[in-house]
Amino acid sequence: MSASLGTKPAEQQHQQQPHQSQPPTPTTLPWDKFHNWVHCICTVTFDLELGQAMELMYPAHITLSDAEKTSVCYLAFPDSNSGCMGDTQYHFRIREQCLISGGGCVGGAGPRRSYRQRAQGAGRQSNTERLAPSYLHSCPGYLFGFVYFRQVKDASIRRGYFQKSVVLMSRLPYVALYRHLLQLMSPEFFLNGPAFLEAVCHDIDQWPAPVPGQVLHLPILGSVLQVRIPAANDRVPTASAAASEEVTLVTSPAPDRVLPTVHEVNLFNALAPVLPHAQLLWELVLLNAPLIVMGPDPDTCSNLVQALVNCIFPLRYATDYRPYFTIHDCEFKEFTAKSQSPPSVMLGVTNPFFAKALQHWPHIVKIGAAMPTDKELKVKRKSSSLKSLDFKPGIYSKYTPYLVPDKSVLKRINKGVQRGRQIEAQSVIIRRQFAELTHSFMIPLERYVASLMPLQKSISPFKAVPLMRSFNSDEFLRSLGSSGPQLTSMVRGDWPGLYQRFLASPNFAQWLSQRQSEAHAQLEALHAEALCGVDLLRWSQGRAEVEIVDLVLKLRERLRRGHRGQIPLSVERLDQLQF
Repeated sequence: MSASLGTKPAEQQHQQQPHQSQPPTPTTLPWDKFHNWVHCICTVTFDLELGQAMELMYPAHITLSDAEKTSVCYLAFPDSNSGCMGDTQYHFRIREQCLISGGGCVGGAGPRRSYRQRAQGAGRQSNTERLAPSYLHSCPGYLFGFVYFRQVKDASIRRGYFQKSVVLMSRLPYVALYRHLLQLMSPEFFLNGPAFLEAVCHDIDQWPAPVPGQVLHLPILGSVLQVRIPAANDRVPTASAAASEEVTLVTSPAPDRVLPTVHEVNLFNALAPVLPHAQLLWELVLLNAPLIVMGPDPDTCSNLVQALVNCIFPLRYATDYRPYFTIHDCEFKEFTAKSQSPPSVMLGVTNPFFAKALQHWPHIVKIGAAMPTDKELKVKRKSSSLKSLDFKPGIYSKYTPYLVPDKSVLKRINKGVQRGRQIEAQSVIIRRQFAELTHSFMIPLERYVASLMPLQKSISPFKAVPLMRSFNSDEFLRSLGSSGPQLTSMVRGDWPGLYQRFLASPNFAQWLSQRQSEAHAQLEALHAEALCGVDLLRWSQGRAEVEIVDLVLKLRERLRRGHRGQIPLSVERLDQLQF
């Protein structure tokens, strides 16, 4: 699979007939519903002359840049050392229009959607993401790729193997949904050919908008998938509810075609090789530490990377992460450069060459094909042994955790293994443990930020919107003595030390920026409420024209932001401001 990569002629790439979508309405253009969920679906094959080449792409109007095509083609096949026979599923994440100087990716951007399409898409996205938790927001400038790769022996092919991948590209991190969708469509595509992909795209173009908090029914291939996208106001899970949900999972398995989650991977399977050190890894992810996950195949490493990114729910991981990364990626030279400190990035890799190229990274998790032994599970201090391409599985890091590991969850998981507890129930226990740990960690920060808000009585309809006070790190750290996580968590350790490191991390900067934006929107809403209680006609009498015009402009801005959902105002308040 290391042969040179190329792209087949355009007439071979787009042999499909144009999709006959429903007639556009004033607010819906052809393929708009499709693009709510999926950017495009393409197939990548192995050509003896070109190497990995993009064969087809749907819909036909979508054009990836040359750099994006190159990245997708390389990432669509596992590294040759993985030895993946049969069917393999995994996912990756790339930068859009990846034009990194010196990185080996060259090519200009192809034509994109029209301005009207982009504007309408941005409006829908804003509405969808306003209702969704931040960790399910799309990330501008990045695309996810979900791969279904098939490799089987075929004597009729000169190379001796049939090798082809179906790749679904999306800006949304709905890992479970797209993985299930590929399981349904890819085997049928290998049997029925390109026309089948057009039918799939037609079905997706009938889907309702991805509105968080609603039960959605998605028709696909003659059946219906039932899903629910989490909403921002969903209750944070607690350990007390774990037992009841566990019983539900064991006694009432979900019926077929009902997906219990759209975005989560199987935590138990993904974290099983490193479960005794899950809390240590939680700290590294919380602090945006540079982290390498080396696995035997793309499925293993991409699932573990995604599980680690999800383990700090409800926080959103603020820096870059690549569930599957290869030596052909545009950022390879940037990430492997030893002349500078490793970036705050999480990479999933399978090529043994990375053991040498990334040995200067401070934290490396090596997963073997078999479950690790007790000796391999120990955290190893980094040493010269990493220079070997076949170093043993384990966690290699000099990091000293701030918190004492909570062994009660591990005991519960081990007991579940002995009793044959369902894997889904095991995942629930792990997920709730991470959620409680993160929730306990964030409560003091949420309380402190709430204390920075100005008093409501300071809001005057005829004065500027007041601002919240600035975050003071020293003041916050002093408050931990009386309102720290020790009040809600049984985990002991150096919580202040962990907070001090966290306050310097990108995760904190992103969280604080989001909270400040939300606080300002709330203050604007309270200011608008105050305006609604004033007799503006009476107030305007005797006022200078410049004052009246200034107030009218402010009202228009409040209305505009309110209608866009950027200010939490009720319909009644918007009507009052309108008149």
